[in-house]
Amino acid sequence: MPFLRAFRDRPGLSRLLAVRLSSQVTDGVFQAALGGAILFNPERHADPLAVAGGLAVLLLPYSVIGPFAGALLDHWDRRTVLIWANVARAVLVSIVAVSIATGAPDTVVLITALLVTGASRFVASGLSAGLPHVAPREILVGMNAFFTTIGAGALAVGAGIALGLRAIFGSDNVGSALTTMGAVVIALIGAGIAVGFAHLALGPDHPDTEGAAVTADHPRGPAMRAVAVGLLHGGRAVARARGVSGSLCAIGAHRVVFGLNTLMLLVLTRHSALGGGLAGIGLVASMTAVGMFIAALITPWSVARTGRRNTLLVALGIGVVAETTLLTFNGIVICAAAVVLGCIGQMCKLCGDAAMQMDTDDAVRGQVFSFQDAIFNIAYVGAVTVAALAIAENGHSPGLPIAGAVIYLTALGLVLGIYSQRRTFAAERHCVKDCFGDVAADQSRAEPSSNLT
Repeated sequence: MPFLRAFRDRPGLSRLLAVRLSSQVTDGVFQAALGGAILFNPERHADPLAVAGGLAVLLLPYSVIGPFAGALLDHWDRRTVLIWANVARAVLVSIVAVSIATGAPDTVVLITALLVTGASRFVASGLSAGLPHVAPREILVGMNAFFTTIGAGALAVGAGIALGLRAIFGSDNVGSALTTMGAVVIALIGAGIAVGFAHLALGPDHPDTEGAAVTADHPRGPAMRAVAVGLLHGGRAVARARGVSGSLCAIGAHRVVFGLNTLMLLVLTRHSALGGGLAGIGLVASMTAVGMFIAALITPWSVARTGRRNTLLVALGIGVVAETTLLTFNGIVICAAAVVLGCIGQMCKLCGDAAMQMDTDDAVRGQVFSFQDAIFNIAYVGAVTVAALAIAENGHSPGLPIAGAVIYLTALGLVLGIYSQRRTFAAERHCVKDCFGDVAADQSRAEPSSNLT
C-alpha cells in the first residue's frame, strides 16, 4: 500500500508524525487544563463573556502571530523552529502553571497563556508547511487526512490526560497548576524528536542563506521584511489560487458556525442533562472526533471521484441540515449532530490543506497557512463573542443554530461562484491526477466537466 511504503521508505515522515502527535497531546493537556482552571474551578467563576475571553486567548495569538510565524517559516530552517518552539512552549507553560498556583487573576493567567499559544502557532505552521517535503505528492491528500485525524485523536488523548491529572491533583488552583505542568514534559519530548531531522529536511527550499530574490510569485527577501508583510503575501497567494479560495470559504464558514456552537455547548453543559461541566464537553468532543475520523476515510475517495468542489458543496449542504437539528436542544441530537458537523468540517479542512500544499509555492506556503489561521481564528473568536452577548442564561437560544444554517448556505453559494471560473476546472483536473494517479484522472476526464471540481 502507498501509505505503508511511504512510512517505510521515508523515515522523515514517521518522525514528522511523531512530532505532530506530541504537539497535539501537548495542546490537549494545556487547553483542557486551562479550561478547567478558568471555567470549572471552584475557586473561580466564569460567565459566557469570560468563556469568550478564554477562547480568544487560546486562538487570537494564532491570528496575531500567525503571519509572523508563516513568514519566518518560509525563511528559517523549519527543523530549528520545531525544536525551539517546543522548548519555548515548555518554559511558558511552566509560567502559566505558576500564575494559576499563586491564585493570580484570570486576566493574568490568560495573558501568560497568550505566550504559550503563540509558540504553538510556530509548531503547527511548521508541521503543515513541512509535510510536502517528506510525503510523496501522489498521496498527499490521504496523508493529510491521516495526519489530521490521528492528530485530533492525540488532542483528545491530551485532554484525557488532563482529566486524569485533575482527578489526582484536584480542581483547585494548585491542582490545576500541577495538571497544567503535564504539558511541559510532552512538549520537551516533541523537541527531542524534532532534533532527529536533518538540516533543511522540512524546507524551506530557498532559505535566507541562499539569498533568493524577491519576485511577484516569490515575495521573499530579508526575514524581517517578510514578517512585516506576511499576511499580505499569504492573501495574495490565496487570491491567485481559486481552488484554495473556494476551500477556505468553506472552512471559514465552518469555523464561524463552530464558534457559535462552542459557546452554546459550554453554557448548555452547565444547565442540562448532557453530563455537566467537563464531562459533557468531553462527550460532545468525542462525538466530533468520531466524525473527523469518518471524514478521513471518505474525503480522499470523494475528491478522487467527484472533485474538490462537489465534496465541499455536499459537506456544506449536510451542514445546513445538521445545524437545524440543534434547535431541539436535545442531548442525544446534539451528540449525533456533533458527529456530522465534525465530519463535514474535517472534509472542508482536508480539501483546504491539500489545495494550500499543492497549489501554492513553497516560498509562500507558510504564509498561506498563516493567512488561513489569522482570518478564521478571528472569525471564530468573533462568533463566540457575538454568541456570548446573545445567548440565553440556560443556553437555549434558537437564533444561534438558525444563524449557523444561514452561514453554511452563504458559503455554499460562494463556493459555487468561485468554482464557476474555467481555470479552476483545469486546476482540479491536474489536482486529481497528481493526488490519485492516472486512473482517477482518466475517470474524471470521462465525466462531465461540472463534476471535475
